[in-house]
Amino acid sequence: MTATRKWWALGAISLATFMTYLDNNVVNVALPTIQRDLGLSISGLEWIVSGYILVFAGLMLVGGRLADVFGRRRIFMIGLGVFTVASLAAGLATDGAGLIAARALQGVGAAFLTPTALALLTSIFPDPRERATAVGMWSAVGALALALGPLTGGFISERWDWGWIYLINVPIGIATFGLGLWAIRVAPQDRVRHSLDVPGLVTSSLALSALTYGLIEGDGAGWTSPEILGAFGLAVAAAVTFTVIETRGREPMIDLSLFRSRVFSGGVLSMGLWSFGVFGIYFFTALYLQNALGFSPMEAGVSFVPMALVMAVTAAVAPRISGALGTARTVAAGLLLMAVAVFGISFIGEGGSFGDLLPWFLVYGLGGGLLVPLTTAILGTLPAGRAGVASGVLNVSREIFGLLGITVLGAILNGRQTSILRDGAAPLTAFLEAYQSTLVIAAAIVLVGVPVSLFALRTSRSPRSPRSPESLETPAERPAVPVA
Repeated sequence: MTATRKWWALGAISLATFMTYLDNNVVNVALPTIQRDLGLSISGLEWIVSGYILVFAGLMLVGGRLADVFGRRRIFMIGLGVFTVASLAAGLATDGAGLIAARALQGVGAAFLTPTALALLTSIFPDPRERATAVGMWSAVGALALALGPLTGGFISERWDWGWIYLINVPIGIATFGLGLWAIRVAPQDRVRHSLDVPGLVTSSLALSALTYGLIEGDGAGWTSPEILGAFGLAVAAAVTFTVIETRGREPMIDLSLFRSRVFSGGVLSMGLWSFGVFGIYFFTALYLQNALGFSPMEAGVSFVPMALVMAVTAAVAPRISGALGTARTVAAGLLLMAVAVFGISFIGEGGSFGDLLPWFLVYGLGGGLLVPLTTAILGTLPAGRAGVASGVLNVSREIFGLLGITVLGAILNGRQTSILRDGAAPLTAFLEAYQSTLVIAAAIVLVGVPVSLFALRTSRSPRSPRSPESLETPAERPAVPVA
């Protein structure tokens, strides 16, 4: 692949990622408008959001395996096509059932796109320095999507028909499809597995889908209800069965020995904690801006733009920072800044303004951008033959931890708010106190990632034999980018 073409390929991969990230949060501020137009119940409204997440998380490992068997480029293009067609169907939906079905189909496309995007980057950019730059730019585009999601949703819900929230994906998808067909070229080893591992596909999808369903429905149905306990029990049983199958299979879907690497396992955990914080801060602070400070959907969306722009700029230069400080220190500093920012926001109450929030938003964006070298470090641990599914593991952890950030913190917030209301407090006062105490808990959880990343991502100069049992850690223990 020529030098120019591979950077165009990065553009196609980044645009596809931009669409899937945008759809994670573009719908939130438009939900009241959709509810009025389609006459949906609260349950139906929830499934517009959760249906996408459920299918996305449940099939992500499947997407990675299909990429390893049939080729990353092929599955990427199929996923892009499915996502674009599903976006058209969602934008033209005239009832709740049609919209939920289209959102689920979007989840299928996203599950094929997301793991193959990272896997394609590893094959298109074999040079570590170029790969670090490419991952930084790719991450910056993802951060930009987080900024434009609430902004786009707020603008469209106030000015246009809500269907354009999904229809805007169609021209982007068509352009990206054409660019991808021309620019993305992969080596012959793009197809690295020979069998689908159907038992592994079924049990992994069942485990992830049951877990995601339990997390989504737990607060409404009751965490100790038979329905939710059954979902969690099914998730555990399917996960155990999956582990047994993968241990005994000739061509397992996931090489479980990857988790012996402290960089891979610790990096995945650090990425999950990052996702926990990002999803939580966006979701609950959006409620705070509108419910407590009286912002309109458009104003709430605009408020997140400075944070995400700082995150995008920092993401682009993070590989150089990592080259000077090392991956472990850079990632730990990012998580520390995020935790400090969330803790700082917890002190702003009812009388707060955007000016009070802005410094903490900027600190948060700076911290989030510094986590880009984490992705590069994890990619460095992946053997070529497992890049698709291992990238799926990374993205599944991000989605599941993000869902945990919303559901677990939401359960804490709701419980605290109910308790305060019983004591006779006004609804707004109860929400604010519960929101502030929940942010403190969120900050503490994100802070756990600091020692985890310092331990897991530390470099080692001691050589190991490439055929020794410990050799799984050798690629990961080398710096993801050259240390100055």
